[in-house]
Amino acid sequence: MKECAVPLQRLVMLIFFLQPIAFGAWLPRIPDIQAKLQLGTADLAIALLGLPVGTLLTLSFAGRVVSRIGGRAAIIYGFVFFLAVVSLPAFAPTVTLLFFSLMILGVALSTVELGMNVEADLTEKVTGLIIMSRSHGFWSLGIMFGSLLGVGAIAIGAAPHWSILAISVIVLPIALFVSTRLPKLPESHHAETAAKSGFKLPGLALLGVCAFVFGVTMTEGAIADWSAVYLRDVFGSDGAQMGLGYSVFACMVAAGRFSGDYLKGRFGAVAIARACGTASLAGMAIILLAPAAPLALIGFAAVGVGVSVGFPLAVTAAAALTDRPAAASLAILSFVALLGFLIGPPIIGFIGEYWGLRAGLAVLIVPLSVSLIFTRMLTPRSGDAQSRLVEREAV
Repeated sequence: MKECAVPLQRLVMLIFFLQPIAFGAWLPRIPDIQAKLQLGTADLAIALLGLPVGTLLTLSFAGRVVSRIGGRAAIIYGFVFFLAVVSLPAFAPTVTLLFFSLMILGVALSTVELGMNVEADLTEKVTGLIIMSRSHGFWSLGIMFGSLLGVGAIAIGAAPHWSILAISVIVLPIALFVSTRLPKLPESHHAETAAKSGFKLPGLALLGVCAFVFGVTMTEGAIADWSAVYLRDVFGSDGAQMGLGYSVFACMVAAGRFSGDYLKGRFGAVAIARACGTASLAGMAIILLAPAAPLALIGFAAVGVGVSVGFPLAVTAAAALTDRPAAASLAILSFVALLGFLIGPPIIGFIGEYWGLRAGLAVLIVPLSVSLIFTRMLTPRSGDAQSRLVEREAV
């Protein structure tokens, strides 16, 4: 497949870009939903628990399903499911229905993202090209683009539910057109993986990678859900200004991921993970101590750089482990990563209800410090597929 390597990797990267656009459009509208339903910080935090609950529900079957049908099929069916339900939270008329709609969205989100990561890992193995970080860079670019669409919808006074639904309707046919053009892997490849995918406890190496990624994605989720509310409540930002925090953050995440494959090839996974971990802690300090919104935006940018390469590095490290099929390892890693992404916001909300959002976001210093400690688990092991990949130009 060397001759079709470039088209294949471009397809994968485009899929990573398309998937989060509609979800990104939801993030700046969270304050609007909070105001519409007249929710306090704690009430909103409870509703946001629906996403991690939905993710938890997928743990028992997602890895085996994706192992059996393959990443390509999981992407195609996952896109339909995900884009059909992503606007449901914005339609919710009560906090109870908001919780359950977010729970359904959590199931859809974890399924399609697992399929994408499996396909990206297989693409690396088949083509010999390192694309994981850049693929997630396109994901960050997609969610940033979606968040800017959400900010634009606020600026023109569009209702959250109709604007997110419209974006989903536009993205769906494009996503299906691209994903159906992914080449099919030999059937035996998936059959062998599925046959080995019975449940067994993860080893210490995988647990270490999961411990590293949890703090990274917990921070991503917290900034996604609370940056707009933080700028409004702490600095009095309003209108489209509320969405700038996440847009700046997502922009820097994308920038870090686009350079991540090159930096990994030159300095190694552990070195850049430690540098980024230090940057994320410094950025959090700026956000928490900032006296004005412009300085807080600098902090959001620094945190974006800091967490940018964490998940792509973890995906590659987990997929390279040989104690279980890659899809099984990635199912566990994706669960932990999404759990961090989705459980952080409710925790911060509960703390923010009583001590303010500055105190709530301060909690992130602890998991970010744990991630910094576990960066050593990203060291390639001899014989791993990752250590045999050769850095090449992507496009």
